[in-house]
Amino acid sequence: MEFQSYQAIIDFAIEKEMEAVSFYEEAAGNESREETRKMFLDFAKEEQKHLYLLQNLDCTGECTLVTQDYKFKWISDLKRSDLMVGIVWQKGMSYRDILILAMKREENALRLYNELHRQSETETARNIFKILCQEEARHKLGLEKLFDDYMAQLGD
Repeated sequence: MEFQSYQAIIDFAIEKEMEAVSFYEEAAGNESREETRKMFLDFAKEEQKHLYLLQNLDCTGECTLVTQDYKFKWISDLKRSDLMVGIVWQKGMSYRDILILAMKREENALRLYNELHRQSETETARNIFKILCQEEARHKLGLEKLFDDYMAQLGD
């Protein structure tokens, strides 16, 4: 995907975060498992935070958002979603399909933020995208663990 400006990239990321908030809120509303519903609502709140970060990012000079208090740490990747084909959201999807869709969404968001991190011209911008990478990687890992647990319950 080609972008004409850094702001176009940010606008695209904002759009994707808005979609993620809607997706997790809708998925939570359709989920019967209380633990999973709570996780989806927590993800929606975190995606709202990502949206806030991006909406308040001004990197025309030095980025204005400070990220000093954030604790960076490595998030492992089970790579489950890497082996799956993306699917489209539909009401009434099975739990398995919701997890696959969510994993692929997080994988795509992680890929986008890694690319934005590489293209960033300031240390602050790089740190913001590093934060977003870490958050999306954490979501992906949580979903992959849920998927593994669910499939184990089915005997797979």
